[in-house]
Amino acid sequence: MEKLLKEISVDGYKAYSVPEADVPIKDPGKILEDKLLRKKQPGLPEISEAELNRHFTRLSKENYALSTNFYPLGSCTMKYNPPVNEKISKLSGLANLHPYQSEDTLQGALEILFELEKNLCEITGMDAFSLQPAAGAQGEFTGLLIARAYFNSKKEKRTKIIVPDSAHGTNPASAALAGFEIVSLKSESNGILNPAKVKEVLTNDVAAIMLTVPNTLGVFEKDILAVEEAVHKNGSLMYYDGANLNALLGVSRPGNMGFDILHVNLHKTFSTPHGGGGPGAGPVGVKKFLADFLPYPSVKKSSEKYFLNYNMPKSIGRVRSFYGNFPVLVKAYAYILASGAEGLKRVSEQAVINANYLLSILGKKLNSPAGNRCMHEFVLSGKDLTLNGVRTLDLAKRLLDYGYYAPTIYFPLIVEEAIMIEPTETETKAALDEFAQTFIKILEEAKTDPEKLKNSPQNTPVTRLNEVEAARKPILHW
Repeated sequence: MEKLLKEISVDGYKAYSVPEADVPIKDPGKILEDKLLRKKQPGLPEISEAELNRHFTRLSKENYALSTNFYPLGSCTMKYNPPVNEKISKLSGLANLHPYQSEDTLQGALEILFELEKNLCEITGMDAFSLQPAAGAQGEFTGLLIARAYFNSKKEKRTKIIVPDSAHGTNPASAALAGFEIVSLKSESNGILNPAKVKEVLTNDVAAIMLTVPNTLGVFEKDILAVEEAVHKNGSLMYYDGANLNALLGVSRPGNMGFDILHVNLHKTFSTPHGGGGPGAGPVGVKKFLADFLPYPSVKKSSEKYFLNYNMPKSIGRVRSFYGNFPVLVKAYAYILASGAEGLKRVSEQAVINANYLLSILGKKLNSPAGNRCMHEFVLSGKDLTLNGVRTLDLAKRLLDYGYYAPTIYFPLIVEEAIMIEPTETETKAALDEFAQTFIKILEEAKTDPEKLKNSPQNTPVTRLNEVEAARKPILHW
C-alpha cells in the first residue's frame, strides 16, 4: 500500500522553487500579534518534486474509475458520462461566475437555468421546477415541504405519508424530517403495489404517497393509474421519487401518470458522476397548482431579460444558497441538448435492454424475486449461497479481486441477501458478457471453495477489513 507523504518525507527535500521577492521582505514577528505567530514548524512533509509526482501517480493507479472499469451499479454510482460535458461546465464564462454578480452580467447563466427547467418539464410532464436542491434526498425533503405548505394553505391537517417498502430508503427519513408520520406499506412478493392495500391505508390525514417508479426491484408499477385514482380521490398527493428516471426518458412521463410532485437525481441521470456523496442536484418539479410553493427565487424571463423572482409569498423559502449546484446543472443541460429527444429515449431503451440481457443470464443462476423482466436494474437473491456459508457480502468482495466495483448488496431490504445490478446504457455486449462470466465463475467458487470468497478480497491494496471496527474505530493518518 502506498505510504503517506509524511512517511516518505526526507528532511531538506523540496518540491517547489519560488523566485526572489520583488518587494521588501518583512519579519512576521514585527507586523503580527504574538498570538498569531506559530511557535514551532508546521511539520509539513519534505519531498522532491519527482517523488511527489510519483506518489500521486501511484495513488491514481489504485483508483477505481469509469475510464478503466465497469461499474455493476451504474447510474446509482457511476455511469459513463461524456467528458465533453465536464469540459463545458468548466468554460471560463461559466466556471468563473460569482453569484453576487448583477443579473445583467449573468444573463447567459440564467438562460441556461431557465431553459433547463423547461427541458425538465418536458421530460417529466410537470409544469414548474426549482433547481435549488443539492441532492436527491434534499429534493425529497423539499417536495414534502411543498406538500405540507399546500395543505396548510387549505387548512387541512394532513400528517401522514405512505411509503411502500419498495421505495428508496431515503423516503421515510425525508418524510420524518419534514414533520410527517410514516405509514409503511408492504408490497406484493414480486415488488408490485396492490391498489386495494393502498386504499386500506388511505385515511383523511394522509398527505401523500411516495412511490419510486420503477421501484427498487427494477419493476414498473403496472397498477399505477389505479393507485393514482385512489390517492387523488382521497385528496392526497402523488409523490414521485425520480432517482430511477434513467429507465423512463422519452418513454413515459411521471406527470402523465398523475404525479403531483417529483424530484430528479439530476447528477445520476444527466451526466455527473457522483460516487462518494457528491456533487449532486435534486431539482423538484410540481404541477401548476403547487408552483407557488416552490423555493424562491425562481428564474423568470421578461421580454428579452432573465431575472430572479423573489416575489413568491407562498414559497417555502430557500433550501440552498444561491440557485443550486450550478456546474451540475450545466452538465445536465449540455447532456440533454447533445442527446436530443430521440437520444434521451435511446438512453433508456438501451439501459433497459442491457439490464434485461444481463438478467437473462444471471437470473438462471440466482433467484430473481421480481421475475425475469426488469427495467434498468434488477435484484437477485443470494439466499442459496448461504447453504455453503457464503454471503452476498463475500460475493461482492470477490468481485473486487476480479477488478469489478462491488454492486449494492443487502438492499432493497425486502429481498434476502439482495444484490442489485444496473449495467446502464453505455456498456457493450462484450463488457456485459465478461462481467456475467466472472459472476458465474464466482458462483462456482462459492460451491467448490467457499473459503476463497470468505477471505476476499486478496488482490486489492487493502484486503478484508473488519467492517464494524473500521466504521466505529477508524484509524486515520494524514
